[in-house]
Amino acid sequence: MSDQAVSRCGFVALVGRPNVGKSTLLNHLLGQKISITSRKPQTTRHRIMGIKTVDEVQAIYVDTPGIHADGGKALNRAMNRTADASLRDVDVVVFLIEKLRWTAEDELVLRHLQGQRAPVILAINKVDQLAEKEALLPFIQQVAAYYPFSDIIPISALQGANLAALEGRIRQLLPLAPPLFPEDQVTDRSLRFIAAELVREKIMRQLGQELPYAVAIEIENFTEERGVCHIDALILVERAGQKAIVIGRGGERLKKIGAEARADMERLFDARVMLRLWVKVRSGWADDERALRSLGYSDKE
Repeated sequence: MSDQAVSRCGFVALVGRPNVGKSTLLNHLLGQKISITSRKPQTTRHRIMGIKTVDEVQAIYVDTPGIHADGGKALNRAMNRTADASLRDVDVVVFLIEKLRWTAEDELVLRHLQGQRAPVILAINKVDQLAEKEALLPFIQQVAAYYPFSDIIPISALQGANLAALEGRIRQLLPLAPPLFPEDQVTDRSLRFIAAELVREKIMRQLGQELPYAVAIEIENFTEERGVCHIDALILVERAGQKAIVIGRGGERLKKIGAEARADMERLFDARVMLRLWVKVRSGWADDERALRSLGYSDKE
């Protein structure tokens, strides 16, 4: 496709409170997994860009950490800064909420949107779980009074319901512009970054109750030789007891995390993967601004 063939291109921020389905929505819009998911809030910590080019439209989706009360930790403040930075200079905002629920956290997100110049689409997620669809209309009337939304669109990110309507409206709102990325590029993130996120996802899914947020992943080596990716990943925890939890009895938990992460990597990278994992205690990393910058947490990502 030539540059002249593309008539619309722009940035679309996906915002909302933690665990409302932003990453699931991004993955379904792209038709492949870019952003990690789990049932734990605040799974997404970084700004992650997903690029979708179809015919004459390139939509550049920006998945953001859930906006939340920061709780005083440097990691939480960094995540909120990343979410706020992602709202600057976008062309469309999709504000995701959950069916029949308007929470204090949704109100907090709305405050972050005040003064936003880009049109804001309110997407009401998880409507597939509604037993009685007629209950949705009064809720739509309620939330419509909170902000001058350009549109209010009920969807199911997980089931893909009504995503065509959402995408159609986004396309109409994007500005006339040539593409910013090659047509076959799906994300701005490196394979190295995606590898780290996949390891963290498996830990979040397996140990979400025991080890909610005290984990970070550092890729120490990522090399490709003869069609095989060799990846060495360091799992950082804050206390010795957490290290024991991640490793598990006889190393079984760590093996399971590695096997599941490797399977996802091989599918995404379309290559064989040799993955080696280590666990290291680095106390206080989540409340250390310098440590967070070295791990890639920045509002300038």
